[in-house]
Amino acid sequence: MSKDVLPKKERQRRLIEDLNQDPFMTDEELSEMFNVSIQTIRLDRLELGIPELRERIKNVAERNYSKLRSIEGKEIIGELVDIELGKSGISILNTTDDMVFQRSRVVRGHYIFAQAESLALAVIDAPVALTGVANIKYKIPIYAGDKLVAKAEVVRRRGNKYFVWVKIKVKQEEAFRGKFILVSIGPDGTDNESGGNE
Repeated sequence: MSKDVLPKKERQRRLIEDLNQDPFMTDEELSEMFNVSIQTIRLDRLELGIPELRERIKNVAERNYSKLRSIEGKEIIGELVDIELGKSGISILNTTDDMVFQRSRVVRGHYIFAQAESLALAVIDAPVALTGVANIKYKIPIYAGDKLVAKAEVVRRRGNKYFVWVKIKVKQEEAFRGKFILVSIGPDGTDNESGGNE
């Protein structure tokens, strides 16, 4: 299945459009999409002043960290790429060799859980929140080098309790699913029952 190669100006115009829609596409994905070499994509990005993926993720994450209320940006495991307080959020974690079990090369579960829990806490629109309950399921093994895309959604709020679902995917396949009940507490450490209802 061969695709036609677009003229340079058209390819660069489409490259800008595609990265505006999905700034987290890799050079490899773009080279497949446009049927050109990775080097051609890198040269196009340089000409257009578009930073590499890591820099694009970092720029988006830095803008989102300022919106957080319940935790600090540096406490997020992964890069926070989208956040709408009280509703949803997305983070990306690139796994590395120092995260795996030596024998199996599988990423240790606490890294995956930490990404999910920190994202769940980040989406809460409260000054202080703690994890009350976590019901989690690991669905497939994750290996060093896998890119984890976590999506959190606040599905319900009852008093000071927030019900948050987090799903983590690797290459579009669900690898982890968690249901969290988070509790917001007042600045003095007591339950904070004030605020909106469901």
